[in-house]
Amino acid sequence: MSPHLRASGWMLLGVGSFVLMGLLAKSLGQRLHPLEVAFARALFGLATVLPLALREGLGLWRTPHWRLHLARGLLGTIAMASAFYAVARLPLAEATAYGYTRPLFLVWLAALLLRERPGPMRLLATVVGFLGVLLMLRPTAAGIQPGAAVALLGAACAAGVGVLLRRIAQRDRPAVMLAWLGTLSTLLLAGPALWVWRTPTPAELGLMGLMGLAGTLTQLAFLRAYRLAEASALAPLDYLRLPLAALAGWLIFGEWPHATAWGGAAVVVAANLALLLREHAAGGERLPAEPCGNPPPWRSPRAR
Repeated sequence: MSPHLRASGWMLLGVGSFVLMGLLAKSLGQRLHPLEVAFARALFGLATVLPLALREGLGLWRTPHWRLHLARGLLGTIAMASAFYAVARLPLAEATAYGYTRPLFLVWLAALLLRERPGPMRLLATVVGFLGVLLMLRPTAAGIQPGAAVALLGAACAAGVGVLLRRIAQRDRPAVMLAWLGTLSTLLLAGPALWVWRTPTPAELGLMGLMGLAGTLTQLAFLRAYRLAEASALAPLDYLRLPLAALAGWLIFGEWPHATAWGGAAVVVAANLALLLREHAAGGERLPAEPCGNPPPWRSPRAR
């Protein structure tokens, strides 16, 4: 198969496993607290790294860039916990749509932290994208939904992860990054999870294990896809997550997002595509972060 066809296959696998992870998290969140569900995701995700740990030992965690990994682990843990809270409190499609705001935050964080100068088109795209976010939020005199506010917090933290990964991805192997993130997120979430702990049933334990496997598979599948093809070629497949999440949420949970949420999501997606096309025209592509299994911001070999 051609590299593009193989990349498309990996991308579809990542999209499917991402939606499966969201479904499992929402199902578990019906009875268990989202912090406990996020802890399970981190713990079972870390378990998938154990074969590498057994082979390499503590060398898997040895890196001169540990400060970057610590910062990424903290932001990634907040982003992951926020995403699971949003999935439990919002329609699955709506929670997925808020995740697409990461590139909008990434533009501003890169300007502040990396001294990058966003051009007028990128600035316009982010402004339009945030107008779409306001449409999704549907603010009233009583404020906005807590789930939506937490989802945006998670997206902002995920954008911070994206800024850090631009440095880490050029210095350390993916296995080292997975090991650090899995270890830190498990440790950071252990205390909060114990505070709200409800003993899971054997069936829920099985779902937790499957959720952790789906999350790790999502990360690896997206990584493979973006190493084989450019992001602009894979973007249409990535945005399949939104209609698939809507369909799955409707079939399994009987939920359907409000019409304004669909309108706002369409504006956000359009702004993201504009940013992606602008980056492609400029000779480089910056992609979202991957706190819960979303696409990592590595450039493909072709893009370099």
